[in-house]
Amino acid sequence: ISANEIQQLLSHILEQRKLSKIINEREKLSEKKKSQSKIRIRGIQNKNLLKRHKNHLKSQAKKNFTDEGDHLFKMGIKILQQSKSQKQKAKAYLFFAKAADMGNLKAMEKMADALLFGNFGTQNITAAIQLYESLAKEGSYKAQNALGFLSSYGIGVEYDQAKALIYYTFGSAGGSMMSQMILGYRYLSGINVLQNCEVALNHYKKVAGYIAGKLEKTEGIPVEKVRLTERPENLSSNSEILDWDIYQYYKFLAERGDVQIQVSLGQLHLIGRKGLDQDYYKALYYFLKAAKAGSANAMAFIGKMYLEGNAAAPQNNATAFKYFSMAANKGSAIGLHGLGLLYFYGKGVPVNYAEALKYFQKAAEKGWPNAQFQLGFMYYSGSGVWKDYKLAFKYFYLASQSGQPLAIYYLAEMYATGKGVLRSCRTAVELYKGVCELGHWAEKFLTAYFAYKDGDIDSSLVQYALLAEMGYEVAQSNSAFILESKKAKILEKEKMYPMALLLWNRAAIQGNAFARVKIGDYHYYGYGTKKDYQTAATHYNIAADKYHSAQAMFNLAYMYEHGLGIEKDIHLARRLYDMAAQTSPDAHIPVFFALLKLETVHFLRDILFFNFTMRWKWMKLDNTLGPYWDLFVIGLIVALLIILLRNRQA
Repeated sequence: ISANEIQQLLSHILEQRKLSKIINEREKLSEKKKSQSKIRIRGIQNKNLLKRHKNHLKSQAKKNFTDEGDHLFKMGIKILQQSKSQKQKAKAYLFFAKAADMGNLKAMEKMADALLFGNFGTQNITAAIQLYESLAKEGSYKAQNALGFLSSYGIGVEYDQAKALIYYTFGSAGGSMMSQMILGYRYLSGINVLQNCEVALNHYKKVAGYIAGKLEKTEGIPVEKVRLTERPENLSSNSEILDWDIYQYYKFLAERGDVQIQVSLGQLHLIGRKGLDQDYYKALYYFLKAAKAGSANAMAFIGKMYLEGNAAAPQNNATAFKYFSMAANKGSAIGLHGLGLLYFYGKGVPVNYAEALKYFQKAAEKGWPNAQFQLGFMYYSGSGVWKDYKLAFKYFYLASQSGQPLAIYYLAEMYATGKGVLRSCRTAVELYKGVCELGHWAEKFLTAYFAYKDGDIDSSLVQYALLAEMGYEVAQSNSAFILESKKAKILEKEKMYPMALLLWNRAAIQGNAFARVKIGDYHYYGYGTKKDYQTAATHYNIAADKYHSAQAMFNLAYMYEHGLGIEKDIHLARRLYDMAAQTSPDAHIPVFFALLKLETVHFLRDILFFNFTMRWKWMKLDNTLGPYWDLFVIGLIVALLIILLRNRQA
């Protein structure tokens, strides 16, 4: 082999080595990259795993947090339901506050309500609005209803009826019964919407159905609605609320063996009436005392307690049957009705519609409204008898006259659908409205009254104003009465009279005679509106003709006497003064002085000023004695009478 060939071979080997080296380096580099990518993938996987683990821990912590909030809220509700005193109820709100801090929406709603109404603490409307606004964003229908109410009065927010209507619409769509009721009242009365009976019917029907469902399970507790206009000087003597001293006296009589008082106290404690707390143990105690003395009604109420079941008398059909039978044998309508219920529903005895019908008829003949309702229901539904809407209507009507709520509901159903009667939207709406007003929200009447009595005017006003917005006539007149006093601080003073006038007007439309007179006063004096004697006279005339109001007659007589807004008529003024005195004994003294002044002035004008020569014509009483000369004359007459009486005694 030549040297050239050897050289070529060596150069080829060297090139091959270089190539193999380069290839090896590339392979190593690629392997390194692969291993690095594998490490990177593993790192990403580890990171994802760690992230997932962290998210799981967060969701678990959130779930535990939410569960704890729910638990605290339920604890608060339990305490609220079982508590009797205000201190115990205040403890419930401590649980609600803790649950609200944990994001529990229901607890936040409770706390917002407490801040708005001043329950168990200082009223803070600004904080309440902030909470409601955040809750509304979360879809809370209760918050939407509250914001609608605040916008409708301009409390803490701008007065805006359009915005209020939007909030109420969203609230009712979300399931707020209060919003449904407010919209029903607005469409019934045409408040910021076109008056529409059918739309009002749909709203009220939903709420009434909800209330009727509650009433079928438990008997409705009527709430005392105190009118602040009746006894502003001595609210504690109001017959709607039992005074503590009177309650102590009743207890003394009950312990001394007064059977009638024992039964009455038992009933008051059974359902929690007249401002007394519901107390089953006290109710059973008084009923047992009266039953031992032979009271048939006490025996019947004991049977009722065992039939329904409660903490003092656990549900027991056999015991209920025993006491109902004892009462029925003594002729008690409540006992007969109780036996009818046992046979109708088959509680402790087989279902027997014939027996139930017999007992219901006997109790209905004695005038017991619940038995009359049950008879109506049997004929309405065809339970054990042929359907007969005319008989059903008869018994429902009889029961409704005593205020039986379910009878009123079924009458409304009949008028709404035209079953057994001619369909009447207006009648159906009025009846449904009466059922709706038995809802749990009516409890605010008591809390508002006690707040007013304790001097917490703002808290009282907010509660009455909400009830007024829902269409309660008593709340409308109470809200107007508080606004008129100008003691509230949550509204500007210049807004109080116009708002009071609006509420007096709504109460007057619902048949409040006092409110009608008040509207006349506002137009007469120019409170919250311009002075308008003609409009004032119109309202006084309505109150006098429709409601026979002595105050309206007196005011109208004064206007006829002086020709204010109406043509002057002395004879008609005399007649109206006399009618006022005949209508109310309280009007005797004011009418006496008014007539004395009228006759005296009339005499002076006829004799001293008008029947003399022309030189006396320039003398006008208004110019001589001023615009309030009539008051001066009354004062003069009173002074003369006092002097005469003193001289007579001397």
